[in-house]
Amino acid sequence: MHNNEKPTYIHEREDWTHFHWDASQLTGLLELVNRETGYLAGRLSAIGFDTQLQTAAETLASDIVASSAIEGIILNAKEVRSSVARRLGIQVQGERATTHYVEGIVEMMIDATVNFSAPLTDERLFAWHAALFPTGRSGMEPIHVGAYRTEPMKVVSGMFGRETVHYRAPAPERLPEEMARFLQWVNSDAVPPSHIKSALAHLWFVSIHPFDDGNGRIARALSDMILAQTERNGQRFYSVSAEINKEKNAYYDVLERTQRGESDVTAWLKWHLGCIVQAVRHSYDALSGVLRKSMFWRAQAQTVLSERQKMVLNAYLDGYEAKLTIKNYAKVAKVSTDTAARDLHDLVEKGVAHMEKGKVRDASFSLRYGAHDHGLRQLECFAEDGAHGIAGVTSDGRKVSERISDIDYLRLQQEEITLQDLADKYFSFLKL
Repeated sequence: MHNNEKPTYIHEREDWTHFHWDASQLTGLLELVNRETGYLAGRLSAIGFDTQLQTAAETLASDIVASSAIEGIILNAKEVRSSVARRLGIQVQGERATTHYVEGIVEMMIDATVNFSAPLTDERLFAWHAALFPTGRSGMEPIHVGAYRTEPMKVVSGMFGRETVHYRAPAPERLPEEMARFLQWVNSDAVPPSHIKSALAHLWFVSIHPFDDGNGRIARALSDMILAQTERNGQRFYSVSAEINKEKNAYYDVLERTQRGESDVTAWLKWHLGCIVQAVRHSYDALSGVLRKSMFWRAQAQTVLSERQKMVLNAYLDGYEAKLTIKNYAKVAKVSTDTAARDLHDLVEKGVAHMEKGKVRDASFSLRYGAHDHGLRQLECFAEDGAHGIAGVTSDGRKVSERISDIDYLRLQQEEITLQDLADKYFSFLKL
């Protein structure tokens, strides 16, 4: 760029990596991020190691699928789950054969998150890139694999001849210096891991755009790596990529505006921190089900049950969308209604379930999650984003809420269960 030309992109400015932001606009968001991640850690402490590992494997698989989807690459979710589980030593039913591409991206993400404390080097980035492109091609096009690009790079959209240039990356001759500065910053003890650093690493890396392809996926892996460093935990329980995938247009918009700015990254940081908050909150739905199941079986650890009863109970604990009735029990267990009735009445006698009052024919049953000792008050049902939930206030004044299933909301409306029943079920983890 000539001296009299006005900079178009962030990297064309002198000392462009001296990022700055308005801290006053981030204070509230950072407090929210810390509060939500702390709340998540508290929930995780209520479940055992094996259950945590299975939950983390599912989250990692979802993150991998979402990160690829952002780039328009649709992966087979079952293949990804099988690959993640196999690499983490988890047994899964119906294991699927996987492609070289799936194996490669899973290997990259596990290295980034599980080995979060390992230094980031050129060689490590080259290995990640090679794992993403095992054939040496991006689609039909050959690319430089396991090496930084040697050609100019620009991000465009639109038809050939009518392309819109969204970003033009630094020239290839600048890459050694730019990447050396980036790696030094990532590995520096003077810049400790944080949610801010995670967001900056994402922006900085995609702004350098050092590879022919795969820059976005590697940038999100780097962001996850620094989140793992921040939380000192190689297991991921929320997926920022899943949130980005939901808001792809907003993601590309704020990224483009920032890359055409003057190193003020306030808007980018606000957006990325907001994604973390939403990612943690959306992880609650899946984790709440895991917690309820864990708490239920912990309470019933000494109860003698048949394998058939355990199978049906697990189906409902895993979210089987139907009332627990004799007819539905028989359907799930593939037994007669007489056998189902005997099983259910046995569960009632053992205190595992109870029959709702006032029901004689086609009785509806509920599982018992324990005594009413969660200490919640001001219980209420609410609607949000087309779904329903239950909220309450803890003894220390903190408001907590959980999404409830459509079946439970229907049963509440039909007065088969009460808000107290729902609180016992959805807030069982508060009893610890």
